[in-house]
Amino acid sequence: MMKSFQWILFAFELLCLTSPILCDSIKEHYIPEDLNGSNFTYPWPVKLYEFSTQHNQTLEMAFMDVAPTGTPNNKTALLTHGKNFCGPTWNATAIILAQAGYRVILPDQIGFCKSSKPDSYQFSLQQLAHNTMGLLTILGIESVTLVGHSMGGMLATRFSLMYPANVTELVLVNPIGLEDWKALGVPWQPLDTSWATELKSNYTTIRAYEQSTYYVNTWNTTYDVWVNMLNNIYHGSEAKKFTYNQAQTTDMVLTQPVVYEFPILKTKTLLMIGDQDNTAIGKAWSPPDVQAKIGHYNVLGKQVAAMINGSTLIEFPDLGHAPQIQEPDTFHAALMGWLTE
Repeated sequence: MMKSFQWILFAFELLCLTSPILCDSIKEHYIPEDLNGSNFTYPWPVKLYEFSTQHNQTLEMAFMDVAPTGTPNNKTALLTHGKNFCGPTWNATAIILAQAGYRVILPDQIGFCKSSKPDSYQFSLQQLAHNTMGLLTILGIESVTLVGHSMGGMLATRFSLMYPANVTELVLVNPIGLEDWKALGVPWQPLDTSWATELKSNYTTIRAYEQSTYYVNTWNTTYDVWVNMLNNIYHGSEAKKFTYNQAQTTDMVLTQPVVYEFPILKTKTLLMIGDQDNTAIGKAWSPPDVQAKIGHYNVLGKQVAAMINGSTLIEFPDLGHAPQIQEPDTFHAALMGWLTE
């Protein structure tokens, strides 16, 4: 009997190794509030996509699955978060889309927020896109309206290049990767150096960065919830792994440019740009002459829109890196106007 069981177990492990998606699963119940180093309360129930990846590691990808609250339009919107953001930062946009009839999927990428913080993982935009496609596949979702912000915009671009048949519309909200910082002179920084910087993050440093970049040197007390959400993870139960994953993803976005591939995007694309944004990965450790020439979104938006065939550009002259948070009514009117035109 024991030998038979061992053979069954071996066969199952071999099946999972050769066809990992057959062993993927969705967990919907008994999800702890303090999950993978984050005890922030999410606006909708958290579910887990459990899957095997990179040397047969089993990881958990947290996500929210929001049902339409208006008349269903049989469409699904997938919203991808930025590097200093999580699924809940799309809260207001998800509500608007659900009211318009969309099913809305809000994942936390591996290494972020309530998802697994792996000790050993090769982070790439391709890997994160592959993970996200696995989630859509197990949910039975064939096509999406893909909305990506910041790093999530860079990821959404890569996803659209890898899976063009699965993206009906692409919306990029102040995406990073509109320029190749490395080619423009940003020095490469070792992971341990980036990690040391991440380990020093706290409420004060996070707020100072967000105030100068995301909200154009203004501050609304409602922004504090997002600073605290992030600070909570930096000092949570998996802080050591989270901060190292953050260093890894900094290296990922610096060394894996997408800007050269914008001309081959085939998806109908909307580019939404807060012109006051000055985000540029590596600016903080670059020489002054390099700092001066990178991160000019009032210029980059127009340049990239010209590169993407048939794209639409909507600019917000007075807004920064997070227009959907800074002025949600203005942002959502523009977004829904384009989606329904």
